[in-house]
Amino acid sequence: MRDKISILLVDDDLKNSMLLKRFLEVEGYGVTYANNGCVGWELFQITHPDLILLDINMPEMNGFELAKKIREVNRKVLIFFLTDRTEKDDRLKGFSLKGNDYIPKPFYPEELIAKIKERFEHRTIEAQHEFVIGKTLFDSNLSSVTHNGISRTLTARQTDILLLLSQKIGTMVEREYILKTIWGDDSHANSLALNVQITYLRRILEEDQSISITSLKKKGYVLNVKGYYAGLAKT
Repeated sequence: MRDKISILLVDDDLKNSMLLKRFLEVEGYGVTYANNGCVGWELFQITHPDLILLDINMPEMNGFELAKKIREVNRKVLIFFLTDRTEKDDRLKGFSLKGNDYIPKPFYPEELIAKIKERFEHRTIEAQHEFVIGKTLFDSNLSSVTHNGISRTLTARQTDILLLLSQKIGTMVEREYILKTIWGDDSHANSLALNVQITYLRRILEEDQSISITSLKKKGYVLNVKGYYAGLAKT
């Protein structure tokens, strides 16, 4: 990751966006501004940001449309929706488009800064991306697991979950932490989605008998490796 976190702010409210831009820059972030979704799409392809702060109600291309285009080409960039659309259906749509957080307007800039710091604290652990887990190689950059020479592709959610578990081999990762880190909140719908993704991960990893994902009811999950120390892959 670059030393200065790069943020793309896409919002047609120029006055408040400039205030937020200056606040973020004082905190040490690099901020590029776009006043609508079409300009945001162009700047996204040029700047390759680490985080996108995205309004929904915009001319030419709304935030949901822009998020969909971005996710078609990039599954890892963080997307925070900043919007006054607070209905449940809008929030669910935002998360269905793989948004990482959904922040209702108005909000305190300090709240946004805290959320950004929390996200990037999780994602900056020594740039680890390759893990040897039992007899399986997990590459979070490629979203793949390889066992006995056969590679399988993971979804973005599965990759993020397995990355959290791989960083804490043999240690419980709290369910609430997984939900808030990956989905943005611990709602019932997201909790059910986590259950489903864990089931899929178990099926993907089941050929390696040395690996198991243990559920601790209502508490969290543990990635276990039998008789093997799991750490970074040697390169």
